[in-house]
Amino acid sequence: MVEESGIRVVRCGGNKISFRAPIISKDSRFLLCASGDLVKVFSTSTEECVHVLEGHTGQVTGIIFNPTNHLQVYSCSADGTIRLWDFIDGILIKTFVCGWPIFSMYVSEKHVGIAFITIHMESEKRGENFQLVALHLPKVPEQEVEAREMSAVLCNISSNPGSTAMGRGGEYVASVMDRQLTVYFFKKLKTYRFSLKATDKKGAKNAFTCVACHPKDDCIATGHEDGKIRLWRNFNQKKEYTYSTQHWHHDAVGTLCFTPEGMHLLSGGVESVLVQWHCNEVNKKDFLPRLGGAISHICVSPDGQMYSTSHLDNKINIIQCGLKLSAVIQGLVKGNIWTDLMIDPRTRALVMNGRPGHLQFYSLQQDELLYSLDIVQQEYINQEGLDQFEVMKAAFSVGGSWLATVEERGRCTSDLESSLKLWVYNEKAQSFELNTTITAAHQDRIMHMCFSPSTETTMLVTTAWDNQFKVWLLGPDSDTQKEHASWSCDYVGSYHGLQPTNCCFSSDGSLLAVSFKEVVTIWSSDTWEILTTLCQPPGPIRELCFGRLSCSKYLLGTTAKNLFCWNLLTCSLEWSTPMDVCLLRSDPLSENVVAFSLHSGNTDLFVFRPSEPRPLFTQKAVCGGKVQRCVFSPREEPLDSCDERFQWLNRSRLYFLTELMELLTFSTKAEDERILNSRKQLLVDDSVAVTPFYLLLGKHRQQQEEKQNSGVSQAADRVQPPQASVAIKELLHTPAHVLPAASFLCSMFVNSLLISNTGSREGKEPAEQVEESEKEEDDSEEEMETHDYEQEVRTQGSVEEAPPPLSKAEEKELRRVRKTDFSWVTNLASS
Repeated sequence: MVEESGIRVVRCGGNKISFRAPIISKDSRFLLCASGDLVKVFSTSTEECVHVLEGHTGQVTGIIFNPTNHLQVYSCSADGTIRLWDFIDGILIKTFVCGWPIFSMYVSEKHVGIAFITIHMESEKRGENFQLVALHLPKVPEQEVEAREMSAVLCNISSNPGSTAMGRGGEYVASVMDRQLTVYFFKKLKTYRFSLKATDKKGAKNAFTCVACHPKDDCIATGHEDGKIRLWRNFNQKKEYTYSTQHWHHDAVGTLCFTPEGMHLLSGGVESVLVQWHCNEVNKKDFLPRLGGAISHICVSPDGQMYSTSHLDNKINIIQCGLKLSAVIQGLVKGNIWTDLMIDPRTRALVMNGRPGHLQFYSLQQDELLYSLDIVQQEYINQEGLDQFEVMKAAFSVGGSWLATVEERGRCTSDLESSLKLWVYNEKAQSFELNTTITAAHQDRIMHMCFSPSTETTMLVTTAWDNQFKVWLLGPDSDTQKEHASWSCDYVGSYHGLQPTNCCFSSDGSLLAVSFKEVVTIWSSDTWEILTTLCQPPGPIRELCFGRLSCSKYLLGTTAKNLFCWNLLTCSLEWSTPMDVCLLRSDPLSENVVAFSLHSGNTDLFVFRPSEPRPLFTQKAVCGGKVQRCVFSPREEPLDSCDERFQWLNRSRLYFLTELMELLTFSTKAEDERILNSRKQLLVDDSVAVTPFYLLLGKHRQQQEEKQNSGVSQAADRVQPPQASVAIKELLHTPAHVLPAASFLCSMFVNSLLISNTGSREGKEPAEQVEESEKEEDDSEEEMETHDYEQEVRTQGSVEEAPPPLSKAEEKELRRVRKTDFSWVTNLASS
């Protein structure tokens, strides 16, 4: 990410969680998925994110369990590294540096210490030709190690992970590409290739799309573009291979997966239906329909009790083996963004286009979807070329009580259908409900709309290509009785038959600015009289924006080549500058305005105040390509930035969306330090496990600490017992699954006890003699300590009082602790 002078551009969540197939833990409690450069661990019961495994610097391209330890996972990334994690505790165990961007990874129980990865061909670092190589993972104690020893297995394969699969625990590997199936046997070191014709007799498409291998039998399932599934057998012979065909999908098969015992085959595609095929019964299948977007990946838990489906709308469904949907993990849907980025005034959630015909409310703080609002209220049909309704415009009122949306169909034809809908917020349901539908609000396409910021009336203005702008007013009694609210058209305005494009209200709602091509008109919202016109040729007006707070007298506008600032008090041009501004937004909580400018293929950021043409902050190349949308979001707690260049981020945070659908924001060093300090405050004592029992006894523990603090002066005078060694602490805090065998530890511990007590057991003296000897030692030590104590008192005089002597019981306990032998722990640590 871009970092310059104390400020950096970072991803702010909403990464794609369905980019690669997830995995489910052995006990079906956790689901792990790749999310950008992170690996997220979700609970399958609560849908909450339990851990985030951070460490990769590039896109995570695959995750898979360690075949020798089901509590560890491997993750590969485009940064050229493979990382081994303890996903239960969220600990990075080891990093293997490969040096090549990795696109997928496979492991098997029969190839321990070897990872099969998909990388570019050796002759080219970038290109469309890929190969499958066997990478040896060195067993060394270092946490980061170079892994350069690799050997080629298959060449000219697809980078799609679903196009390659391991069979029978690693006896062979199968890969598909175009119309060819390739099978490589590791023991025989032989490769068999099977090809299909371009089309069959009926003209269907035979190209391969995905592959899956049966875990027990020699059977390979392949999916095809025509929706057919072929089951291949006898593929260890070149000429005697056979295959059978199953057909249900009407379009290309997206993914295939066998259950662990091989009893069922799961398939999915654009129909968004999970199909469960019975392998032992021909043509018998079960269905789970209406799962969301097109299915891209299917995963099965190791015990076969839980399935998961990943969808193109950035969603993961968790399904019980009885085909019952149990949980949904929804990420930020990134598709066609027609609306602007908006912030819900009530929940402070990011609002934008989601699934077709929906608006999604996404929490940026929690990085999760709050809910999705169905605007179109029609079933979406996934068919190419079918024209369906889409949400094109949306706007919130000042307090978030009203939401206005525009939906359209037939944009590319002359038969345009559009509807203006007004939604009211229901406090009981905690969601928006449809209040008013206005069909054909304009005779042509609606281009822009905005609510008035005035709290006295609820007013909406829309502009359209029919050369008019309309003012919609809420009835006077509608604020108190929202269930009986009524909207009506209060005014229709135009200017010399020109086509209006943009509109915006001043900060107090008294003025309305509407742009008609190259002319900006200023209207009074009370009488709807035109007050003045502003014109600064050449070129039509792209953006309009009023200043805020002390700069509310200024109006900003952009054209294809210039940025203008008008003074509304003098009705004259204040200043202008040549700049290709693609986005212009004002901060609602300050006087600051941001402008994104496209220059040499990159987008630059300029932050300024309308009263001064000098920018407050400038950053070049914040992202590649053009910024599509941006929005200011109020902060929950303002920042205290002492640097004047970064004060524009104190009260609000800027989010922007790139051409690659990346949601980015700016972060300062002060903000990073505050987050780090808050994390440190959340750290608990590492010697106590955070369990419900611990939380219940937290008050008792606090009282005990207070008692100990009250007696600090007395405890300071006493001799402190010896502290535990580092080896003991590491032993007690190391996870049990990575410790040596219990028999090994127990034998060392017992031997240490036997060695420490050999002298007393060989003597076999009666207990009375032992007690007498201890008494004699006590008496002798008391005499020595008394003598030393008297000398110390003589030397110190009256300057400092001597500490009180220890009691006999305390001295006896201290001697016993000193005699304890901990050498067995030292031997363990050294080994």
